[in-house]
Amino acid sequence: MSDPKVLVIVLAGGEGKRMLPLTDDRAKPAVPFGGSYRIIDFALSNFANSRYLKIVVLTQYKSHSLDRHISATWRFSSLLGNYVTPVPAQMRRGPHWFAGSADAIYQNLNLIGDEDPDVVCVFGADHIYRMDVSQMVEHHLAAGAGVTVAGIPVGLEEAKSFGVINADDNGKIKSFHEKSPSPPTMPGDSTRCLASMGNYVFNTDTLIDIVTPVGEDDAYTDIGAHIIPALTAQGVAHVYDFSTNVIPGQSEREKGYWRDVGTIDSYFDANMDLLSPLPVFDLYNAQWPVFTNHAPLPPAKVSCAEDGDPSFVDGSLLCAGSIVSGGHLERSIASPGVRVHSDARVIDSILFPGVRIGAGASVNRCIIDKNVQVPPGAQVGIDHAADKNRFKITEQGIVVIPKGFAGW
Repeated sequence: MSDPKVLVIVLAGGEGKRMLPLTDDRAKPAVPFGGSYRIIDFALSNFANSRYLKIVVLTQYKSHSLDRHISATWRFSSLLGNYVTPVPAQMRRGPHWFAGSADAIYQNLNLIGDEDPDVVCVFGADHIYRMDVSQMVEHHLAAGAGVTVAGIPVGLEEAKSFGVINADDNGKIKSFHEKSPSPPTMPGDSTRCLASMGNYVFNTDTLIDIVTPVGEDDAYTDIGAHIIPALTAQGVAHVYDFSTNVIPGQSEREKGYWRDVGTIDSYFDANMDLLSPLPVFDLYNAQWPVFTNHAPLPPAKVSCAEDGDPSFVDGSLLCAGSIVSGGHLERSIASPGVRVHSDARVIDSILFPGVRIGAGASVNRCIIDKNVQVPPGAQVGIDHAADKNRFKITEQGIVVIPKGFAGW
């Protein structure tokens, strides 16, 4: 099959509890990332660059900002039938929400029937990476698989949070272990496991058959926990080695980069990956761009304060509309519309759109959500004993200030 007809389903309906308070009123894929983007932009950009342009995004919890972002940003020409469309939980199969990723697809089989594709790509919406999906689809067809699972090596402890793949030398999956406390390690490497990235390519008939329950007690609700083990037992599941994926303009340093940003700490670390002089994930690859909606804002500005004190900015991202006037910004991300005033110090922090850092304030290892105004002289991330009464502090010591916080 030289040119298969492909439908993309992006799963964006999870609650995102581990990302609270950033997900208090937004879906996890709608959380800002890298200053200018939303998390979902990375998955959708991979499909846009791969030229797979028929995409449905299944949403559920707190989906308003995600729906609005997709509707305002992700518009393909409809002349050739291309689209990106959010699809909320419609309760087509009864008065209940999605019971899991497999149930979400079952409840939306009409979307597959309407498009009648040869292959269905089912991908998550909340990972940071670059991938030419067409190479995975080609691998899937060449292997004659019913389903192909993208795999990547991860450390043993980290693997306990993922599905772990045990495959033979030909890539056929022998067993699949979903979030096992003792997952099998890779041959010859007792420190790492081959983890599922949560990205799947299905033959359409295989997908429809496996998500359609034979009886009420036989329903499979989750892809990782139920679908992949069942197809493994049938002998039709294969693995795709993500490390073989080739991206135009990508350095060897970035090859194989993939980050699951399911927790505040992993989200923070992935943002920090963008800031080094030679970043492990490079936003500036013009041959494989990350697309998003850029508001009509003026250029970023760095200037002296009114009293003539200079600004200092190093190792940071300054987005459109941000102004640093006599402040100190180091290893940080200033999203659109951020203001850092005279003698303020911002170190190792992520400032969401509209944040204001008052004169003389100090911010260290913080994530500050939208439209928060840090008062002049305030200190955040300096004294955790004082911070813990007001804010969430993660295991890595990241202080998270929720959207619109004004209780200073």
